[in-house]
Parts: sequence; structure tokens; C-alpha cells
Amino acid sequence: MDTHELQRRFATLTTAHLADACVRAKVPVHCAPGPMRPLVPGARLAGRVLPARHVGSVDIFLEAFEQAGPGDVLVVDNGGRIDEACVGDLVVLEAQLAGVQGIVIWGLHRDTADIQAIGLPVFSQGSLSTGPLRLDPRPADALTAARVGPWTVTTADLVFGDEDGVLFAPADRAAELLTLAEGIRDTERAQADRIRAGVPLRAQVGFDGYLLARQQNPDLTFRDHLRAVGGAIEE
Repeated sequence: MDTHELQRRFATLTTAHLADACVRAKVPVHCAPGPMRPLVPGARLAGRVLPARHVGSVDIFLEAFEQAGPGDVLVVDNGGRIDEACVGDLVVLEAQLAGVQGIVIWGLHRDTADIQAIGLPVFSQGSLSTGPLRLDPRPADALTAARVGPWTVTTADLVFGDEDGVLFAPADRAAELLTLAEGIRDTERAQADRIRAGVPLRAQVGFDGYLLARQQNPDLTFRDHLRAVGGAIEE
């Protein structure tokens, strides 16, 4: 799936829809750690992972940009460090010029006001005034894999971001996951419209029937019931 089609389809979805789609498709849900948020409210991104493992100098990002494809998302692994920022406004400007459509940082950024003015979607764990004060040895896979929280991602992965956070998914499952997410979105929107119209969610999903069935079968889960009645909610 090309970047344009990926972005077009994600435009009406959320990372929550995709997370639920992963559960339904039995694809492990790989979300970035909770504090990961966009610098600009409402920012969104969807693209191929362009990994870079930071070791103290911006040259790793400049080298990554040399191999960037249109619409790639720079995913920066700074080990989740909170004692330094690793991306500032010049890196963001260079990313924009290289055709990169956004940056995800497992770590901190600085130059917040300047980055917000640039407008490129940037997601990070927070900000700090100081840049790196160290220079570590560069690992062999510095440009082929990045770790974000417990997950390791490569160019075989896609990254999605919105105000709920950041989610990674295997590129070869993109079409399937997007289709499932669209179905979940449509079901939930219809349920929300009916609630607004005065029909309780409990009535829509036959909650009284579930409680009765659970008396007969204590192992019955609500998710099993929802699958049977076609309710989305949890996945």
C-alpha cells in the first residue's frame, strides 16, 4: 500500500480503531509508552518507519534522511532518556526538506516553539532544554532498527500517530488492519448515534441477555458475547 493510500484511509480512523483491529486480527498491539503525544494538538501521521538509534549526535538523523522515502516517519530511539533532548528545530526542518512526514521520539525534544511553528508532526515523551552531553559508540543496527518502549521496529513496520498516542503495525498486514478498523469505526459511530437518540448501549448489545447467559456459563466473557452480536466496543 503506498503512502498516499495509507494516509487517505487513516484520515477517518484513530489509533484506537487500529489497536482494536490488531486485537481482532490477532496481531500483537504495539503502542508507544503512554506519555508519547504530539507537540501540536490534532497532529496525525501514518507512514513507513524510518529508524534511527541516537547515540549523542545528529549525524545519525542526517544519514537516515539520505535513505528516506516520501512520507516516511523518522522513529528516533534515544532509549527513553529523560536527562537530555535529542531532536531540535534544525533536525525537524531537515526532516521536512527530506520529505519525511513526521518524527516519533522515544525520548525528549527541545526548541518546542520553533518546532510547533514548523508544523511537521512531532511526537515525543516531553521536552528538556539541554541537548546530548555524551557521545556513545554507534551500534551496527543504528539505521535498521529502533526501539520504542518494549518494541523494536524496522522499515517493515508502519507507524500511526494521533492525540491518543503512537501505534506500530506490520506493513504486510496494513490492508487487513485498515479494513477491520473501518468496520469497527462504523459500528461504534452507529452505536454512538443510537445512544444520542436515547437507545442505551446496554440495550443495543443485549446486556441483559449476556448476564443471563453468564449465569448458565460462567466462563462466557463479554467479548465473546460482543462478537456474537456484532458489537465493537472493546475490539
